Amino acid sequence: MLTKANVVESAAYLKEKLPFVPEIALVLGSGIGPLADEVENPVYVPYGEIPHFKVSTAPDHAGRMVCGTLAGRRVICMQGRLHGYEGYAPDEVAYPVYVMKALGVKALVVTNASGGINTGYHAGDFMLITDHINMTGKSPLTGKNDPELGTRFPDMTFAYSHELGEKALQAAADCGLKLHQGVYCGVNGPQFETPAEIRMFRTLGADAVGMSTVFEVIAAAHCGLPLVGIAMITNMAAGVLMQPLSGAEVNETAERRGAELRRLVARLLEIIPHN
Repeated sequence: MLTKANVVESAAYLKEKLPFVPEIALVLGSGIGPLADEVENPVYVPYGEIPHFKVSTAPDHAGRMVCGTLAGRRVICMQGRLHGYEGYAPDEVAYPVYVMKALGVKALVVTNASGGINTGYHAGDFMLITDHINMTGKSPLTGKNDPELGTRFPDMTFAYSHELGEKALQAAADCGLKLHQGVYCGVNGPQFETPAEIRMFRTLGADAVGMSTVFEVIAAAHCGLPLVGIAMITNMAAGVLMQPLSGAEVNETAERRGAELRRLVARLLEIIPHN
C-alpha cells in the first residue's frame, strides 16, 4: 500500500546521496536507458539500496537512479523502470513517481518503447502521448488512499500536461524531427498482443501499445506532478505487417533511433520552464 511515511523514508535516503535537489525527473524505457549515460557528474543509486524500492528485472534495464546535469538541467533519471509483468503490483511500479515528487522535482518526462497500431506510423517514429487507455484492468491507487499523497479520486483529464506537450512539439521542430501525437494503450504483457487485440485497440482509438507507463501516469496525476510522455515506435504491432515480433527487434530499433530520441529529450529539457 502507498503511504506517505514510506515515501518520506525513501526520499530521505536519496537526499543523502544526491548532490542537489533535482528539478526534472525522467523515466527511461526499453532501449532508451543510454540517455542516462549522457548525464554529467552522475551519482548512481541502485534501486535495491533504496528503502521500499523494488528491483528492475527487465532486460536492458539498469535498475538504478542516475542524478546529475543533462542539457543544463538538474535531473534524476530512472535508468530502467518496473513493470507489472515482472510480478510487481501497480503501486510498486508507480512508487518511484511519488519519491521523485518528494525529492522536489517539478516535471516528469516519461519515455517508452511501443508497438505501432496506427497504420500511418513506421518503426523508428516518435509519438507524443496525448492520452492513454489503461487495458491492464489495474490501478496503483487500489486500496486505502493516503490523503497526504493525493486525493481519493484524481482527475485524469489533464494527466498529460498540455503545456509540456507543446514544449515537446517545439523541441521536435527545433531538432528537425517528426513527432506524431497519439493515444497510448497500456497492457500488462509480457507476451506481445494478438492481431485481434490490436484490431480492438485500434477501434478503441489507440495509436500505440506498450507494457508500461500507465501506472506512472496515474501516480503523477494523483500526486500533482506535471508530466509529458514520448513513445518510440520500435516495431509495428501484431498483425499490422503480419510478421513475427521479438524483443530483439524492439532493441534494434531503439538502438538505431536512440540518438535522435536523446537529442529530442535533451532539447525538451532545455526549454521546459524553470519553476
